[in-house]
Amino acid sequence: MRQMREHSFNSLGPGGFHRVHYYEWGDPQNPRVVLCVHGLTRNGRDFDLLAGNLSDRFRVICPDVIGRGNSGWLSDKEHYGYPQYCADMAALIARSGAQSVDWVGTSMGGIIGMLMASHAGTPVRRLVINDVGAFIPKAALERIKAYVGKHVTFDSFDEAETYVRFVSAGFGPLTDDQWRHLTETSVIADDNGHYVLKYDPSLSHAFSGPISDVDLWHVWESLSCPTLLIRGGESDLLLAQTVEEMMRRGPRTRVIEFPGVGHAPMLMSDDQIRPVREFLLAED
Repeated sequence: MRQMREHSFNSLGPGGFHRVHYYEWGDPQNPRVVLCVHGLTRNGRDFDLLAGNLSDRFRVICPDVIGRGNSGWLSDKEHYGYPQYCADMAALIARSGAQSVDWVGTSMGGIIGMLMASHAGTPVRRLVINDVGAFIPKAALERIKAYVGKHVTFDSFDEAETYVRFVSAGFGPLTDDQWRHLTETSVIADDNGHYVLKYDPSLSHAFSGPISDVDLWHVWESLSCPTLLIRGGESDLLLAQTVEEMMRRGPRTRVIEFPGVGHAPMLMSDDQIRPVREFLLAED
């Protein structure tokens, strides 16, 4: 059951309905469901290798968050934000029929996971948070602001791959095949034969105002589910001192750090996939 399947559904927001696309791996009747949610400008195909590895024991669902990948774009750009993302993920969980889910979230996907897990009656059973935490420093957000939403076109696929490698250097030492996969799933050819990024440039609206530190300690301290916190050893978004403080506050948490990686580990190599699999298979 390692073959990927694609689906979509219509979800409701303040501006009307919009289409949410997602990828599914494993036995569709398996009650053990893992939801893998990507970072700010990425998409659900980032998890192909992780999902394939987990699919012998889990049904794995990897959505393209609205405005990214093959999902639709919002007509009212003001609504790109966590309330809409959480509403879409709640609709996806309901559509899956799962009574509970395990959550793997990278960066933005980790924040969505924390928010979902913080609510009373949450379906989130176990939580993997990849390189994001209860405090996000202003400097990291300014770095992200510098490239998000820039309308760039590429004359060739190789030029697009060069760009993806540059803006995603923090992903660490990936193989050529892995960089190519990330590029193939991140760009699309336009009508003129050029390549463009597969996300709505208006996602940058969230960065239109003054940038400041983000404090999510109230969310973190409300969590109670078993949690695995992953950090890239050179991350500028999840600082080492933040991890230390998170260990003292909030849910019972296991921490793993990958040296030589910034923001964020892509969970594509065996050494990064293995601890995620072991954590998800562990008994409470």
